[in-house]
Amino acid sequence: MEETGNTTKTPDAESSRTLLGTRIKALREARSLTLQALSDRSGLAISTISKIERGLMAPTYDRFSGLAKGLGVDVAELFSDGTDSFAAGTVEIARAHDFAYLETENYTYEMMFPDVRGKSMVPMRGTLKPLQRMNFDRMVSHPGEEFLYILSGRVIVQLEGRDPVTLNQGDSMYFDSGRGHLYAADGQDEARILVLCTQFDSPDGTP
Repeated sequence: MEETGNTTKTPDAESSRTLLGTRIKALREARSLTLQALSDRSGLAISTISKIERGLMAPTYDRFSGLAKGLGVDVAELFSDGTDSFAAGTVEIARAHDFAYLETENYTYEMMFPDVRGKSMVPMRGTLKPLQRMNFDRMVSHPGEEFLYILSGRVIVQLEGRDPVTLNQGDSMYFDSGRGHLYAADGQDEARILVLCTQFDSPDGTP
C-alpha cells in the first residue's frame, strides 16, 4: 500500500503481480537457488515459478505459501523486505489501510501485518467475485488449518468431498486447509472475507 496525504492508493493487478514476482526472484537469487531447486523445494513447476517471477501470473495462497516454504521464509517476507520478528510480549497494530496487496484472476488478497514475520497465523482480508465471473482450473489446498469469516455479502464455499456451503455476513467456518476448497460470492455482488491460515513453524520450511 502507498499512502500520500490522506489518500491511500492500492496497486493495480499488474503492479501487484510485478512487486511480488520481483521479491520472490530476489529471495531465490539471494539463496543461490536455481528455478529447478526452488521447484523441487516448493512443489511448483519451473514454468509456474518463472511466470510468477516475471509478473505474468498472480499465484493463489497455496502457491505463494508453497514458494515461501521452498525459500525457507515467512509468507510475510514475500510481500515486505522490512519484516521484524514477532516475539513474546509483542503487540502489533494495523490500521485499515495497512496491508500488502495482490490481485489474482478470481480474488484480491490484502495481506495483513506484512512487516511481521514469525507469525503462527497468516491473516488476510479479501474480495470475492460472483461465482459466474470466476475462472477456476483447480481447487486450492495447503497444509494447516483455516478460519473464514464473512465480513459482507454471501459466500459459497466449495469443499472437496462435501456439498457446497453458503455463508452469510457474520457466519464463519474452520477447517483443515489440506482439503481442496474454493470461495466465491453467491449472487451478483462481491463479498468481503477475513481469513486466517496457519503456516509452517521452522525456518527451513519443514512443518
